[in-house]
Amino acid sequence: MARPAGALFGINLLEGSKGIADKLTEARRYLNWKRKYAKKLARFKDLHKGQDCFIIGNGPSLNKTNLAPLADYHTFGLNKIYLMRERGIDLNLSYLVSVNELVIEQSVEEFENMNCPTFLSHTAAHGKIADKAHIHRLHTLNTWSFYEDITQPICEGFTVTYVAMQIAYFMGFERVFIIGVDHSFKQQGDSNETQVYEGDDQNHFDPNYFKGQKWQLADVYGSECSFHLANYHFKKDKRLILDATIGGKLEVFEKIDYERALEIARKKI
Repeated sequence: MARPAGALFGINLLEGSKGIADKLTEARRYLNWKRKYAKKLARFKDLHKGQDCFIIGNGPSLNKTNLAPLADYHTFGLNKIYLMRERGIDLNLSYLVSVNELVIEQSVEEFENMNCPTFLSHTAAHGKIADKAHIHRLHTLNTWSFYEDITQPICEGFTVTYVAMQIAYFMGFERVFIIGVDHSFKQQGDSNETQVYEGDDQNHFDPNYFKGQKWQLADVYGSECSFHLANYHFKKDKRLILDATIGGKLEVFEKIDYERALEIARKKI
């Protein structure tokens, strides 16, 4: 059932004028998305029903992972995974997902020139990313839940990996294998705090990932809560999320050896 704009934004006339103005802007942006972009997402419903995919995180463990075989599988790349091209690695991605405003600001040219369907947060990409045939805009919000219909607003859940899981569910994937989701960060400060990354980036597969650029500190606990929700929704529908990250610290999903995942996962049809 569609959620009315008022319920989404909870505008309260007792709030200050700035708060009301911000929520009215958000409401207008939502209505623009609903009118212009939401229906375009419907074509992905059950597009891969019964199939398998890999969601590729951006952790340092990717440097220990043989990524070449993934070209034969359905894959979701996240955020700045395009940096792999500079290493001569062509992942032949099926999809790319990014919802963080800072990442989108830093990746405009790359996202506009991706050669696969690219899912971006409408709010974060508004006024930054041009409308192109391969660009698909999601309406993301902070109401915490696992949403099974991406033609409606969905939850960011403190990690783009969670957004990719909701898209994979909508597409009908039966098994999702995650790699590069190390769930371990070297950082000092409050969760979600914006900082400039000084020195080589030790939290991602490429030392230049956020080097000298703004980034938001990871919310490890928040993302864990989101992953539990994803695990529940997949399991209740007799589907699975399996964690094939090499040396990953996440303890939410059933673990599987990466090589074993490649053996049992169904390849692209």
